[in-house]
Amino acid sequence: MPRSNIKQVRPQGFALLSYGFRPFFLLGSAYGVLMIGLWVPWFFGLIRLPSAFSPAVWHAHELLFGFFLAVMAGFLLTAVASWTSRPAVRGALLGALAVLWLAGRIAVAVSRDIDEMVIAAVCLLFPIALTIIMAREVGAAGNQRNFKTVALVGSLAVADAVFHYEAWLTGRARLSTALAISLVLIVLIVIAGRIVPNVTPNWLKANRPGLLPRPFGTFDVAAAAISVAALGAWVLSRWFLSKQLPQPGTTAFTGVLLLAAAAANLLRQWRWRPMRTFAEPLAAVLHVAYLFVAIGFALVGAALLAQNYDVEAAGLHAWTTGAFATMILAVMTRTTRGHTGNALSAPWSTVAIYASIVAAALARIASSLLPGMTLVLVPVSGVLWIAAFLGFLLLYGRMLVMPRAQA
Repeated sequence: MPRSNIKQVRPQGFALLSYGFRPFFLLGSAYGVLMIGLWVPWFFGLIRLPSAFSPAVWHAHELLFGFFLAVMAGFLLTAVASWTSRPAVRGALLGALAVLWLAGRIAVAVSRDIDEMVIAAVCLLFPIALTIIMAREVGAAGNQRNFKTVALVGSLAVADAVFHYEAWLTGRARLSTALAISLVLIVLIVIAGRIVPNVTPNWLKANRPGLLPRPFGTFDVAAAAISVAALGAWVLSRWFLSKQLPQPGTTAFTGVLLLAAAAANLLRQWRWRPMRTFAEPLAAVLHVAYLFVAIGFALVGAALLAQNYDVEAAGLHAWTTGAFATMILAVMTRTTRGHTGNALSAPWSTVAIYASIVAAALARIASSLLPGMTLVLVPVSGVLWIAAFLGFLLLYGRMLVMPRAQA
């Protein structure tokens, strides 16, 4: 969309706290760089953090409840203003929410000598506060359609509590990690079902008239339902495993259900006409990110049928590094450009950060499928991840802290 067609309004007060996407995209991307920059050397035993969590548990927690939840908060706090036609959450309230998020990250990083209940309480303040704010905004507008999104955010707060309990009890967090990944994946499936079918036809109508994506309908509902059922069965299988209970027939059933979800999401995406968007990377990257959803379902389903944990780990990284991180970069770049008065197109530098995160995902998936290459592929994936999010900071950081561009 040309900048001249956008009505420019300079935000009142401190620009960084004028919209939810500004502080949380900035914090989330910076933390994405720091988190992987610390985790890779910690994973190889080169450094150690004063955390009560093991490297694997810390990585899972901070990836899901630190990095991902920060960017999700930025998007939802911005989107809820459009959904409800209410003023955006801003100013002191937005700043306080950012402080709660920061407190959780510090608490986990230095948790070795602090009571676990205190750490859990500090970490839970942010998702609980975010849920309350989202519920207030949606409730005040009488926007019942979006209460399901509020419920999903609240469910992530519950998953964080379960994570702390499981990690404190066993030193591991396989069940709660599966629960959190499933919830974030459901959020992605729901939100992508709004964004992708809207963005794609808008661009196609302006640039490539012809075949358009199918509108949201019964098939989308069915694909989402199959996905939720498959993820629920997968989490249940993790629970059986954590309790060392027999699973007669259930593992094969869950594997088949996950493969069915892979097929459903692949067909859903095909109905969005992804092949027609390659000329505009800002639109095409949304489809690339969503493709990793189906890949993750296929790998995890195949892993359960073959009883192969390495393949399951590859599926988890297809979801987290592939679908989540790529979609995060896609949404952050598009939202930032749109809300700061910049053209809705991706220059070559933005395409480079997209390519970097996709390459990071492929390297991380390969490291699980080829354990003998872990010493090479994990650092390569880490460097590519850092390059992607550091690139975002360098390219978009100024847009996030400066007032909206004037036409």
